[in-house]
Amino acid sequence: MVRRGPFSTVCVNKGPFLAPKVGRVLVHQITDPDDDRIADYRALTDVELRTRWEPPHGLFIAEGELVLRRALRAGYPARSFLVDAKRVDQLADLDTGDAPVYAATPDVLERATGFHVHRGVLASFRRKPLPDAAGVLADARRAVILEDVNNHTNLGAIFRAVAALGVDAVLLSPSCADPLYRRSVRVSMGEVFAVPYARLEPWPEALAGVRAAGFTVLAMTPAPDAVPIQRLTVAQRARSALLLGAEGAGLTRAALDASDARVVIPMRRGVDSLNVAAATAVACWELGRDDPPFGDG
Repeated sequence: MVRRGPFSTVCVNKGPFLAPKVGRVLVHQITDPDDDRIADYRALTDVELRTRWEPPHGLFIAEGELVLRRALRAGYPARSFLVDAKRVDQLADLDTGDAPVYAATPDVLERATGFHVHRGVLASFRRKPLPDAAGVLADARRAVILEDVNNHTNLGAIFRAVAALGVDAVLLSPSCADPLYRRSVRVSMGEVFAVPYARLEPWPEALAGVRAAGFTVLAMTPAPDAVPIQRLTVAQRARSALLLGAEGAGLTRAALDASDARVVIPMRRGVDSLNVAAATAVACWELGRDDPPFGDG
């Protein structure tokens, strides 16, 4: 027998004997990957199934201890937790509310989810009602608007960048990917919970409402008539909404026509564009270059 702190005892040859509690909740051992209690986590690699299944039931999956802790701090109600039995101790301080905590061996986790859970921790959360665009823009000074960004990795990286660079809101066209999809949440390192976002529709007509709210809509494009972003005036930067399109395709003509100005990041060596997440980060840094310094808050 090997003891690991006050919370658990591990039997080397016979598998784990689980910690009695995480937070106020008893830990339940799962030995069958088809156990109905962990149905939320089953077949997470099946994109078609998740796209169909998540929105009607209002659920999303958080992966990794850092991400799930950020989801809890952001006020998302936990439905359940599924953890590697060897990592139960590190969650002993977690306030899970009344959500059940399930633990299993790595093999059972992989068979249940369809992938290797190398971070060892998953959680199922209920979604919160999505605010409207007017609500997220009300107190915003700077925003990012995305058109047709349907790659979950890019979307997660964008949320991480805008959180780091002081953007106050993100608006998504109806065809953009789900920010709470597991990969988006993971890539964002949980920063998707830190930045208010909303769907902007009808598209692109609703861009007129952004302008009416006092924002200068700046369309990112490599078009020849685009102005280098560092040449924007103080007035154009003051309350700005950066508009970006999908990887490769860029912005549609209708979106470009609905903007106040077209801007470009000057590049060298014949490169005409950056990955949309990288472009977002560079442009957001430039727009905020003259802002007062801010700390980690």
